[in-house]
Amino acid sequence: MAEASTTLTSTLVQLIRRQIAEGVYAPGSRLPSIREMAARHGCAKNTIVNVFDELTALGLAEPRRGAGFFVCVAPPRPKEDEEGNLSRAMDVVWLMREQLKHDPGQLRLGDGFPPVEWLHDVRLDKFHQKVVRTGIGALFGYGSRFGYLPLRQHLVHKLAQHGIEAGTGQIVLTHGANQALDIVIRHFIRPGDRVLVDEPGYYMLYGKLKLSGARIIGIPRLPDGPDVAVLERELQRPGKPPLFFTQSLAHNPTASDTSPHKAHRILQLADRYQAIIVENDAFADFKPATAPRIATLDQLRRTVYVGSFSKSVSAALRVGFIACHRDLASDLADIKMLIHMSSSEYCERTLDVILSDGHFSRHTARLRERLAQATEQARAQLEGLGAELFCAPQQAMYLWARFPWFEDAKRLAQLLMQRQIVLAPGSIFHVDTEQTQPWSRFNVGLLADARFADAMMDIRAAQERQAIR
Repeated sequence: MAEASTTLTSTLVQLIRRQIAEGVYAPGSRLPSIREMAARHGCAKNTIVNVFDELTALGLAEPRRGAGFFVCVAPPRPKEDEEGNLSRAMDVVWLMREQLKHDPGQLRLGDGFPPVEWLHDVRLDKFHQKVVRTGIGALFGYGSRFGYLPLRQHLVHKLAQHGIEAGTGQIVLTHGANQALDIVIRHFIRPGDRVLVDEPGYYMLYGKLKLSGARIIGIPRLPDGPDVAVLERELQRPGKPPLFFTQSLAHNPTASDTSPHKAHRILQLADRYQAIIVENDAFADFKPATAPRIATLDQLRRTVYVGSFSKSVSAALRVGFIACHRDLASDLADIKMLIHMSSSEYCERTLDVILSDGHFSRHTARLRERLAQATEQARAQLEGLGAELFCAPQQAMYLWARFPWFEDAKRLAQLLMQRQIVLAPGSIFHVDTEQTQPWSRFNVGLLADARFADAMMDIRAAQERQAIR
């Protein structure tokens, strides 16, 4: 009987811990009385007394004389979760979870998005009435498989500013760039297919390709773009012509831009070996419209161009698109319809209203100015701390850097996490996440926070003291 009572006590402790974590019992609120708990769970009052004793020992509850037990105002983070974060191999899923957290106490240097205050002047709340006036009846249906036509018409003009000619029938709207990549992968790739990617590269893309069963081949990323010698060698291999996923501009994570010469060479190789280039341009609004893109040179013959507004407007809005040749666009729209029925017409109408407002062009101009200033300051700060930069962009959301005294960026990330600073270590951006990498990705909009410089100086000093011993 004693063993059964102990097991029930542990079960109830875990249940209440989970309810506290999920907000069923809010910080500072009163927990049900011992009598209520015993009746609710059909057990003896002594069992509930033991449960409350354990919750108190864990720092989750506190007794108040004559009033009962209350949830602590700031329940501690579960110890096993904290230790797991510090010791866990930092993989794709880990970084995804970190990006979705909202912990105001953390400095999130590995974050993939611009600082929220950079987007505040896009007042999403003021556009709702305009969206409703565009046709409230249509907001209760699924919409077109291609997406909201007026927004696609806007995108025709936006692509034209990049020198890309496309009609509305060549554009498929999606839930952001990630869904766009997912649709492309589902159309082209079968288990066992070879797929070429920038390496280091976009960790979410790697995760999707691994789920599809693809054999991922990394093409080394250099400061002026992909290593075309390696690319040609891989394209020459026998078998089905592969896809090559790349980011010509504002490459994630290295911040490098592909030079015009290399862009021409990549397109020549794609033509020679019948390959398809998937060009992800998620940071288009942060770069000059005239910056060279492979899709501009190719005019969507062998290029599938992916865009997004998550970084420049709102990640919550979830609007992206695919631009490609007409027949492929129809096939991709069918895949989108089969998997997701449609993308959100409400979100698409909202973005269309935003783009129709002259304020948006001023907003993106300010974004580019802010980014250029933040990039310059971040470069100076990292170099001042002794870091080596992969390249020196004029404006980029990230910097790719290494500290010569840290060969393993995971170890640095673990030390910084102890100080509530979340880094994105380089191994996450490689096909083989277990391989030691010295590089890390830094968000330029967050590096000005003094906590990072203070932490790095403390860590360096501690290393020097240890070396003297």
